[in-house]
Amino acid sequence: MSRSLAKTGLSHLLSRLLFGPAPVLHHSSRSFQTLAFEEIKSSPEKPHEFTAFVLHGLLGSGRNWRSFSRSLASRLSPAQWRMILVDLRNHGRSAEIEGLLPPHNLENAAKDLADLVKSEDLDWPDVVIGHSMGGKVALQFAQSCANGHYGDDVTLPKQAITFGVVRWLVDHMLKLGFSKSLSEWIGSNLKKSGEQETWAFNLDGAVQMFNSYREMDYWPLLDHTPKGMEIDVVRAEKSDRWNQDVIQQLEHLSAKGVNENEGKVLVHVLPNAGHWVHVDNPKGLLDIIAPKVASIV
Repeated sequence: MSRSLAKTGLSHLLSRLLFGPAPVLHHSSRSFQTLAFEEIKSSPEKPHEFTAFVLHGLLGSGRNWRSFSRSLASRLSPAQWRMILVDLRNHGRSAEIEGLLPPHNLENAAKDLADLVKSEDLDWPDVVIGHSMGGKVALQFAQSCANGHYGDDVTLPKQAITFGVVRWLVDHMLKLGFSKSLSEWIGSNLKKSGEQETWAFNLDGAVQMFNSYREMDYWPLLDHTPKGMEIDVVRAEKSDRWNQDVIQQLEHLSAKGVNENEGKVLVHVLPNAGHWVHVDNPKGLLDIIAPKVASIV
């Protein structure tokens, strides 16, 4: 194991970046110059009818959401869904793609999604699901689509849903005081490089994206959601990422009356879960998201 993963360096890195602010499913994996992604389809022999983009959080990758995406596609049957699990720029296999140029911010991370749709002739997503930083990328994508930044032929997503292993590393992190679920999640984001393990992300680029994540504010989008769009915010009951002012603002938006000229915002509370919602309470998360996604069919 590389000495870069020694106790002091690992603790500093994680504190700095992480704690600062059914049917048989078909699976395939591909990499392109735009973004790396993999897809999960409800049935390999049937054409898909609907598309969802699934966006991971900081230091993650699309594969973190494989299990949840399989369960979601299964729950949505018999509707035929195609789940696109994206590796955002500087993360996963996209970290090795040279064409994703700076600045490394949320605006360009969202534009990468549009470029992926165009270059690979994918369907514009009906639903965009994002966790943590990926949730803000989903909001940026929805906002840019509504503002016409990606061209006139863009289809606005109907929903944007946001929510907040190497055994040695897992054991080491547990000894440092990190939770088992977080330790295993971080361990899954290592890759083999010769005889050493290295991070499966570009740290410098990821730091720039994290800074952009902290700076970007999407209250205007939530205050005036585009007509025909629903934004669902899932707040984990035990998460420490939400202060009372933000919670009250979200509850106010969710309680607003129907405006036929605008979309709507709904807030859901996921019980028995901290920030790592798909690890802490995957069934509860599925129970919230599946009916919302199914409602667009």
